[in-house]
Amino acid sequence: MNWMKHLSIYFLISSLIIVPGIYSLVRYGFKPSIEFTGGTRLTIENTISSPDIILQSFEEYTPSLEDSTPNSVTLKTKNISQDTAQKAIDTLKKDNPEIKITGFESIGAALGKETIKKTISALIIASVMLLLYISFAFKQLKYGVCALIAMFHDTIVLLGSFSLLGHFFGVEIDLLFVTAVLTILSFSVHDTIVVFDRIRELSHKNKGIEYVTLVNQAVTETMVRSLNNSLTIIFMLIALFLIGGETTKFFSLALLIGTVTGTYSSTFTAAPLLIVWNNIFAKNR
Repeated sequence: MNWMKHLSIYFLISSLIIVPGIYSLVRYGFKPSIEFTGGTRLTIENTISSPDIILQSFEEYTPSLEDSTPNSVTLKTKNISQDTAQKAIDTLKKDNPEIKITGFESIGAALGKETIKKTISALIIASVMLLLYISFAFKQLKYGVCALIAMFHDTIVLLGSFSLLGHFFGVEIDLLFVTAVLTILSFSVHDTIVVFDRIRELSHKNKGIEYVTLVNQAVTETMVRSLNNSLTIIFMLIALFLIGGETTKFFSLALLIGTVTGTYSSTFTAAPLLIVWNNIFAKNR
């Protein structure tokens, strides 16, 4: 099957997904959790007063409401001690006799900045190592470069999706999100390597055949395997997203988005990029 005759369509689909994400990243950025910004998150239960009144008791600590139910609220404030939080809660006990703090998390600004640095470092190190390893394993730079571009494609889709989710639905990024990003990088490259390896095998066995024909054959031979492998993961992640706890909900969503885009990019981004690379350098010979 001639998969590669639709190169422009594949690149157009990628552009339609990536461009809104890049716009959101530039315009809105992310909504970072306190793990990145530093601060305090506390959950207060057995509340009778409205969330606005509870916020007023923390007014000097720049509070923001993260979540609320009929008898509980979750707040984020600047960095405060648990004793300070308890004093603010005590002022509400007249109208809320059973009120209490059931969750308290505090992270310093310095630790938040250190987390950002380590996250960026991890992404850079992973990218460089993958580029070097794939180029060395396949004995050609084009495989490493194309795999890396496909990986960045998946990363931008994921980052852009969570930028949009943060802006419109208040979804925060945390260390679980970073874990999801790094996991998706490896998954994306793993699927891409399967396709690339088949292309390399066919190029050794079939000398003199057009490169685009080899790529089409490799994609055809690996398509079913890639889909079967990805669908088992996708079904599990959908179940985890729908019935899992609040803590892992957006972690599983990040993995789900990354798995879908990784499956797509390994076949319809990485392989077409190889053909573009081959056409450009073939003309220059």
